[in-house]
Amino acid sequence: MSTETTEQPDPGAPPGDTRRTSPDPAVVAVGFTVVLVLVLWAWLGDRSFDSASTTALSWVLDNFGWLFVVAADVFLVLCLVIAFSRFGRIRLGADDARPEFGNLAWIAMMFSAGMGIGLMFYGVGEPLTHYLAPPPATGVRAESGEAARTAMEYSFFHWTLTPWAIYGIAGLALAYAGFRKGRGNRLSAAFVPLIGARRAESWPGRLIDLLAVFATVFGTATSLGLGALQVAEGLDLTTGLTASRTSQLVIIAVLSAAFVLSAFSGLHRGIKWLSTLNIILAATLMVFVFLLGPTVYILDSIPASVGGYLQDLLPMATRTGAFSDQAWLGAWTIFYWAWWLSWAPFVGTFIARISHGRTIREFLVGVLLVPSGATVVWFSVMGGSALRLQSTGEADLAGAVEEGAEASLFAMLDALPLGTITSFVAMVLVMTYFVTSADSASLVMGSLTSRGALHPPNWLVVGWGVLMASVAAVLLVVGGLSSLQTATILVALPFVVVMLCLCWALLKELREDPGAGLVRHHALHGLQDVVRTMVGDAVSEQGPTRHHRLRRAARARSESEDGTGGDGGPA
Repeated sequence: MSTETTEQPDPGAPPGDTRRTSPDPAVVAVGFTVVLVLVLWAWLGDRSFDSASTTALSWVLDNFGWLFVVAADVFLVLCLVIAFSRFGRIRLGADDARPEFGNLAWIAMMFSAGMGIGLMFYGVGEPLTHYLAPPPATGVRAESGEAARTAMEYSFFHWTLTPWAIYGIAGLALAYAGFRKGRGNRLSAAFVPLIGARRAESWPGRLIDLLAVFATVFGTATSLGLGALQVAEGLDLTTGLTASRTSQLVIIAVLSAAFVLSAFSGLHRGIKWLSTLNIILAATLMVFVFLLGPTVYILDSIPASVGGYLQDLLPMATRTGAFSDQAWLGAWTIFYWAWWLSWAPFVGTFIARISHGRTIREFLVGVLLVPSGATVVWFSVMGGSALRLQSTGEADLAGAVEEGAEASLFAMLDALPLGTITSFVAMVLVMTYFVTSADSASLVMGSLTSRGALHPPNWLVVGWGVLMASVAAVLLVVGGLSSLQTATILVALPFVVVMLCLCWALLKELREDPGAGLVRHHALHGLQDVVRTMVGDAVSEQGPTRHHRLRRAARARSESEDGTGGDGGPA
């Protein structure tokens, strides 16, 4: 990352983009002040903060639970429609742009930023919880075969297609506005079709960016707090160091220092290398559990669980509090949808930043299927192993579930051979996820408060990261981590409306893009294009095909007729 006042030419930026990286003083001042005021309120008046946030949460769930459910369904359907429509061939950048990052690095960074710590925290705890106490609407008996299948279905439902559809819509709108239209890497830039360029640059646009900053701060701080709790639990198991508030604060301080080093190394080194390390460590841990755990049961459970999930997707996706247990929905499904929405500005902005040069179809199919597929395997191996150990009586994991989700993973690993070693690996994995989450979120907030700069100043990125770590530390000290999670959900309520408006703005611009009308084709051909791109089709090296020659001729005619420069913007 550059520390200069003006942004240097960037290979991933739209041609001619010389957007300044100097921070917006008003946005930075308001953002820091509001966050600090809320932290001080939580620190000095923890009871009033907890009471106010709990009351507000109950009101939101009682009156707007249906809105979260409907909006989540809209995002998933819209992702599929856009991906396999004529809009899918539009490139996120100029028509001749190519991806800035390789496929492995792109997937690793996207996956680590999206839900790395969450999978470590809930990968074992959620399936076990649903197995021991199935969702009320299912009517299945606890600790039965049906309860195990239901537990896996709901875990997939909460962690695969729907959350990544939320991230996908946000990321697509931001990447299109930034790389195709050259407006900058900030949420307000995607709203130009609705509010106009002048308002997007003034306080209406700044308000949208501030809401994104608040959501990112509290959503990420919650995850950092979860990571600190899990690392402390791992240290207790592997070294005998008793988990305490002091140890958790030391963990946050040490990992924050590692984040600062990663931030100064830049996107192409720090985040990229650590994200790739995360994938390697997670794959190693998962393969170990797969081979030494109930291998045959895991292989049996994957198709059965995926088939059940797809079969029951519509009932699960449309279930509201009208005919179901509102308290359970608020604690699980609606809580998750709100959490993913609060993360949408962060993850959407980040995956947009790393996706320059990809087509819309490649972007959406990759965002939806690759992390979802990896998540299915992760839950099947880790959660499935825990279910098998519990159902056969080889281990009693119920006590760990009662102790907390952070203890479930280590209890399961302890029941397998080399439990101390694998617990240490899991602890290191949580640490690296902590660093990449803080690094990615800080980069996004630096961009949002620097007028959408792709390379915000290092001091601003580090400042936001330290502030996030301070939020997590303060709320751990006062015992208010649950209150912070509640505040994260509350921030998501206005974002439901913002995200729905974002969908409207995106569709309005896609319909006017000349690149969408160059070639009309069947959806299966689009899927074939994605597969070829992701695996590196050797045919592309043999020179232009007839299809490419026709496309070039069509683009040349389009440019000569409408006077554009080929990227959808002014020549």
